[in-house]
Amino acid sequence: MTASPALSRPRGKLVPDLIAGLTTSLVTIPDGMASAVLAGLNPVQGLYALMVGTPLAALTSSSQFMYVANTGALAVATGSALAAYSGDRLLPALVVLVILVGLLQLALGLLKAGGIVRFISNGVLVGFMTGIALLIILGQLGDFTGYHSEYSNKVVKAIDLVLHIGQIDLQATTIGVTAILLIIVLNRTPLAKFNMIIALIGASLLAALLGWTDVELIKDIADIPSGLGSFPRPVLPDITLIPELLPSAFAVAIIGLVQASGVSKSVPNPDGSYSDVSRDFTAQGLANTAAGFFQGMPIGGTMSETAVNVKAGAQSRWANVFSGIFIIVAVMVFGSFIEYLAMPAIAALLIVAGYEAIKPDNIKAVWDTGWAPRLIMAATLVATLILPVQQAVLFGVVVATLQYIYSASVDVHIVELRALGSASFEELPAPSQLAPRQVIVLQVYGSLFYAAAAQIERLLPSVRDAEGAVLILRLRGVQQVGSTFVNIVERYAARLHAEGGDLLLAEVSEPVYRQFVRTETVALVGEGSVFMAEPDLFAATRQALAAAETMVQAETRNHSKANR
Repeated sequence: MTASPALSRPRGKLVPDLIAGLTTSLVTIPDGMASAVLAGLNPVQGLYALMVGTPLAALTSSSQFMYVANTGALAVATGSALAAYSGDRLLPALVVLVILVGLLQLALGLLKAGGIVRFISNGVLVGFMTGIALLIILGQLGDFTGYHSEYSNKVVKAIDLVLHIGQIDLQATTIGVTAILLIIVLNRTPLAKFNMIIALIGASLLAALLGWTDVELIKDIADIPSGLGSFPRPVLPDITLIPELLPSAFAVAIIGLVQASGVSKSVPNPDGSYSDVSRDFTAQGLANTAAGFFQGMPIGGTMSETAVNVKAGAQSRWANVFSGIFIIVAVMVFGSFIEYLAMPAIAALLIVAGYEAIKPDNIKAVWDTGWAPRLIMAATLVATLILPVQQAVLFGVVVATLQYIYSASVDVHIVELRALGSASFEELPAPSQLAPRQVIVLQVYGSLFYAAAAQIERLLPSVRDAEGAVLILRLRGVQQVGSTFVNIVERYAARLHAEGGDLLLAEVSEPVYRQFVRTETVALVGEGSVFMAEPDLFAATRQALAAAETMVQAETRNHSKANR
């Protein structure tokens, strides 16, 4: 039996993929635990997601190098979604949330809905990701300094910390600062790939060697199983929680998909092709559904681990599969040691990750684009800092949608096309008034749907006292019109007819013609008044001009006879 081309692994790629898998797993393990802590979960929930979801996503995704793992944005969104659950209610809620996230992503993938990500504007995405990065930093100040504010909002917590700076724990802060310094120093050495895990272990060892018992450890907040017991066991979801968690699950699912689409589009496959976004949706859906059943937290495409994977020499998707296997082995063998990692050191990792997630170039690019993207980015950023994450995402999308509708409604204009002797045309400002027996060609630029259609009607020239005038409306390139535009065309044609003039429609596409037939617009303007688009860009326009000139000449003769 021949192996599937997508899953086959040439022998020459085995060693590079094994090395890349090992390297990436060492980077991902501390990140997975830190992400779980960020979400308010047991660190093992982050590891469970990696043990189950990462290999499954690697085997099924279209992108061979994209690494599916924990991300800061998903961790913050998960923590926000589960904020109302605690104690014995937290784990059942997590299981339902992650399964719902997976099923939603799976459904979008199977429906080939990869294009959904284009409805998230860049301004929203940059504002949201910057806000998430700030939340990651602010959310770790308690563990980093040992001062835990009683307030819930992370911004308010940071302000409260500043007001009580004298109450910070010097031991905890020292361990946190040590971890950050180790990360910075190691990042400039050949050990840069492993700076996170070395800093985490090194700072934790320092606390143990100094006998600083006041420094909080993972074992103080969670129990980490070891040996065979460390492999996650499947659990059944509590379906009664579905209605209350479904809206949050949808927001978390979209966050994961948007992040992953950016990752997959930045890393081509070995053959130079780029991935199928919808298939990547499906892969993440399968990974999260499985992770949910095995008590893991949501995961998605992550740029940092993907970059490490490629830089470490990955040759195929098997590097990610091996990485998941290495994580399983590491947790089963060293799980008991995880409990002795220092919480300030984990906080330091997250603070560094949050700082690196802020992209000044992206912020500047949006800022320099114009006031509208600038406003959307700023509004989304503020909403992310003060609202639950799922609400902030919805807020940003709504603001961007309203801005798009407004821009589409005003970004429309009409110009006159005047024929030149060389059979080409020049653009001139459209007149405000039609003259008697005048022939004019008008070209509409912009959207022809409802918001912009009303603007078009105001821009069309007045037909008062325009006896015998013929206006040619050019619709080249338009494949669909809305009912509002159809009504405008019919009203304008009726006003022209009432003044003794005519309206001709030129360069009409087949789909638009069928719309005009169904709405009886063709019957109103006349079958001979519609000129279908041809390969020649101006053929129908010239035909309409010839017909219009004939009509005006006939009207002029009739007018002259009537005045004799």
